[in-house]
Amino acid sequence: MTNYTKSTNFATKDALASGNALKIVKGTEIDTEFNNIATAVATKADLASPTFTGTPTLPTGTIATTQSLGNSTTAIATTAFVQAALSAVYPVGAIYINATSSTNPATSLGFGTWTAFGAGRVMVGFDSGNALFDAAEETGGSADAIVPTHTHTATSTVTDPGHQHQNTQGGKGILGPYGNYSAMVAAAGGPNYFIGDMNSATTGVTVATTNASTGVSPTNTNYQPYITVYMWKRTA
Repeated sequence: MTNYTKSTNFATKDALASGNALKIVKGTEIDTEFNNIATAVATKADLASPTFTGTPTLPTGTIATTQSLGNSTTAIATTAFVQAALSAVYPVGAIYINATSSTNPATSLGFGTWTAFGAGRVMVGFDSGNALFDAAEETGGSADAIVPTHTHTATSTVTDPGHQHQNTQGGKGILGPYGNYSAMVAAAGGPNYFIGDMNSATTGVTVATTNASTGVSPTNTNYQPYITVYMWKRTA
C-alpha cells in the first residue's frame, strides 16, 4: 500500500507578494498531486468487503466483524468467533481427551466449566437394546474376575471281584471254625471228604478322586487392553 504525501504546499503561496512567480499555482503541481492521490487510492483496500494481498496484519485493538458459525470462507473472524466455534465443538456434556496433559480444559481452551471424568473406566457406546447400556453414564463391570456358579463332575469306577481263603489239615479234612471236624468224621468211619468253611473276603481297596486346580488369580483379570488418558466432562 502507498500512503499519499503532498508534494506542494499550496498554503504558503498565499503569503507571497503579488507578482512573485512562486505565488502562481502551476498545472504541473496540480497534476503531480492528482497523480499521487490516484496512486495512493489505487493501492488502498476498500472499506466495504476489501480483498487483501500479501500478509495483512490488523492493528492492535482492531475489532473485526464476528462471523456466523459454520462460515468456511476466508472472511476475517474475531476471537469471539473462535471461542464461539470451539464452544460449539465442545458443548455442555462433551468429553475432552488429552493423552499427555492433565491441564483443565477451562485453562487450555479458555471457556466452560470442566470436571475430571471416567477415572479408571473405559467408555462404551449407547445401546437402547441392552439394559446395561441404555442410559447415559451407566456404570458397571468389575476389575476382578468372578466365576459364575457351575458344577464339576468327576466319576471313578473301581472293580474288586473278591476272593476266597481255604483252610485244610492233613488230606481228609478242612479245619474250620469248629475244629478238625473232618478228622472226627474219618474216625467214625465216614467217607474220605473235606469238610470246612469257605470264607469270602474283599481287599478293602479305597479310591479318592480330586479335581486339580487351574487358572490364575482373579485379581485385575477382567481388564481389556487399555491406554491411560486424561478425560474431562464439560458441565457448564
